[in-house]
Amino acid sequence: MDILTRIVENRKALIKEGGHEMGCAVPEKRAVPLNPFVTDRFLVCEVKRRSPSKGNINNQMDAVAQAKLYAEAGVKSVSVLTEPDFFGGSLTDLMDVKKSFPNLAVLRKDFLICREDIDVSYRAGADAVLLIASILTQEEISDLYAYARAKGLEALVEVHDNADIAKVAGFRPRLTGINCRNLKTFQLDLLHPVKMKKEIKWETDLLFESGIHYKENAQFALSAGFKGMLVGESVVKNPLLIKDLLSVFTLPKPGFWAKLYSRKLPFVKICGITNVEDARKAVEWGADVLGFIFAPSKRKVDPKLLIELKDLNVLKVAVVVAREGHHFEMPPAVTDFLAKGYLDAVQFHGNETPEECYLSAFPYYKAIQIRDENDAELISSYRSPRVLIDAYSTQSRGGTGHQLSDELIGKCGEVKPLWLAGGLGADNVSNVIKEFHPELVDVSSRLESEPGKKNHDLLKSFLEQLNQFKNQG
Repeated sequence: MDILTRIVENRKALIKEGGHEMGCAVPEKRAVPLNPFVTDRFLVCEVKRRSPSKGNINNQMDAVAQAKLYAEAGVKSVSVLTEPDFFGGSLTDLMDVKKSFPNLAVLRKDFLICREDIDVSYRAGADAVLLIASILTQEEISDLYAYARAKGLEALVEVHDNADIAKVAGFRPRLTGINCRNLKTFQLDLLHPVKMKKEIKWETDLLFESGIHYKENAQFALSAGFKGMLVGESVVKNPLLIKDLLSVFTLPKPGFWAKLYSRKLPFVKICGITNVEDARKAVEWGADVLGFIFAPSKRKVDPKLLIELKDLNVLKVAVVVAREGHHFEMPPAVTDFLAKGYLDAVQFHGNETPEECYLSAFPYYKAIQIRDENDAELISSYRSPRVLIDAYSTQSRGGTGHQLSDELIGKCGEVKPLWLAGGLGADNVSNVIKEFHPELVDVSSRLESEPGKKNHDLLKSFLEQLNQFKNQG
């Protein structure tokens, strides 16, 4: 039995034993005002003591004291876990929070399954309720949504996959949450909400749920087109983070990740572009991303090329390298071109730390040269939603034509979905895709006639093979 099913079955047993009020003294009538749940700076902070994925977060938490920290930091919407056995919550927490802070909008976060749950939530003082599509039938969630809205409650409808979206499309919820945590396995993937977002065909306010631990995670969520985010563990442990999270609502929202994941898998990046002809041919034949090297290399780009290609309909990435033992400074042209939209993102391919990456550029992703299993473990230390893995070389940070072993590719794929570079070409890319199913493949040297100049026959053959896989998807 998966974790989600265990939670739901346990809740049904609790209801059978103690009723929908779970032994709490819920008033017969609602005694507190209804507040709008969705706000301009839509940050929802959670009152949560523990979880199946993290265990004990703060078992001794006082719900009112925690909510006070949120309110004083400027948060207007709070989520209160009321599930007792897996999350350590109760309806008493919700009632105490709402009584102490009547101007807060409070979400009852639980595994609600029937109208009685909605009635109890309303009387306890909730302003909004969570409806999880995966634990309800289409008829059940449609009925509960309409019932909650009729009472004046907001309903956060959480979807995780295409089946969930199909369940709720008929009533077109005005607030839709996408959880980057798989509630059956509790594994996280920050890009999962971005992938699912494009399947939602109705107008709705989108809430990014889970996985927000740093300011850059929040900027990522908003840049991907979400109106707000729901944050749990990180603000329970560090309420001072709230200031940083609220600040991202005023930052620019470049759409690199959403644009990339609106395309068909597998994505293909052609790197080492140095001239107009290669760039245009790559785009004509189906490239998703072009890479331009801003580091010492035989393939180093003249920045003027980016200006010439500014209207070319493709994502453009600058490749930069911090050398070991040297202070990293972003090339001024990269910073300028990101601001002007000539570049869409930065690929860090050197010795940059996780902190240096975000402080230097956004959007970005990290590339790592993999020597052994220990290097594979480094992938999870970087905060970008994906990490490009490349074969290690003492001679160069990429473009060597060296290929990773099958064993190391497999190990890396266990950490995060694969973005793969190193030794790929027209002669082997099909086999690599069939065996390892990478989301993105990155190729440079093995499609060249000489460094910085692509062989158009090899380039076309490579991209035609990729297009066949895209069409199958």
